[in-house]
Amino acid sequence: MEPGSDNLTRVVIYTDGACRGNPGPGAWACVLKYGPYRKELCGGEKATTNNRMELQAAVEALNALKKSCIVEFYTDSRYVQEGVSDWMPKWKENGWRRRENRKWKPVKNEDLWRALDTAQERHQVEWNWVRGHAGDPENERCDQLANEEIGRIERMYGKDELKKALGSFRRAGS
Repeated sequence: MEPGSDNLTRVVIYTDGACRGNPGPGAWACVLKYGPYRKELCGGEKATTNNRMELQAAVEALNALKKSCIVEFYTDSRYVQEGVSDWMPKWKENGWRRRENRKWKPVKNEDLWRALDTAQERHQVEWNWVRGHAGDPENERCDQLANEEIGRIERMYGKDELKKALGSFRRAGS
């Protein structure tokens, strides 16, 4: 084991989210690396958005860590990277609300932003953006895992059930 300078384990995480249609069936994936070890995780939903899957990937990756760590975190989502680094402190200060056209509105995907806030609390996370589809092997692997998961979801549920799920998703205003 290679502890960090302050006796915390150092972990590298890559994440990605994907969606066929937006909204549509979607999936998230992450790769966690610690020394010679690696773990790949993925999951998905019948009806969701790309942003929700990007956020879910980050939540799942951080929650997979069993103890406090120093995390070098890579995402190809500016939404996640800027959201956690720049926007989230203001949202929290304003009761998870954002200003839009001089009115206070709820933060979109508030449930996942709150989950991400909780998931990162016990870690020291350095949030990094990496350009998607630009040849980074771990980012490409996450993209592959997420798209394979979407394919699995499409085969498992079929067009009619996915269409029904999408209708419910849209009616819920997600």
